[in-house]
Amino acid sequence: MSVSYISDSIIAGSDMAWNQDKQNLLVQGEILVETRSHKRWGGAVTAWMYVPMVRSQVWQQLTDYPRWVQYFPDITKSEILHKGEVKRLYQAAQKAFFFFTAQVEIYLNVVEVLGQQIQFRMVKGTFEDFNANLELKDCGNGTILAYTVQATPLIPIPSVFIQQAMNLELPANMRKMRQVICKGQNNS
Repeated sequence: MSVSYISDSIIAGSDMAWNQDKQNLLVQGEILVETRSHKRWGGAVTAWMYVPMVRSQVWQQLTDYPRWVQYFPDITKSEILHKGEVKRLYQAAQKAFFFFTAQVEIYLNVVEVLGQQIQFRMVKGTFEDFNANLELKDCGNGTILAYTVQATPLIPIPSVFIQQAMNLELPANMRKMRQVICKGQNNS
């Protein structure tokens, strides 16, 4: 399979060296993940994946925000509260840990750069801070999606635990997202 080389701009501020081998891993279905610390007890992560669909098709499904409950199993609600140049989105999630279940909710401002980027910025919620960014780039007959999240919980949890959770869970979530997106295209 011939693949066009992705520029470093998709790295979204990351330190990960981008090369043809990593791009080939993505095209073969791997999810590449890089975690880092964020603030005193937060975490940040960037995950890259290849979706074997053209960017406009991927974009159409990613901007169907109520559908995000299908992409990420922990999200229990994803609702558009306001449409316009800047959308307002409400999301709720629930995550079971060893001895308790954490419930979070967040109100986000969503800014879209048509077909290229979606920026999520927390307005209010159960985090000290939360920002996410999705970037899409063409790659042969498919799309490379880079998803960057940085968040700090209100409860002080050591950064290393946050990063470890992100590193373990995000690849499975991204695989699920790719599966749902590809299935959605087949049903269109």
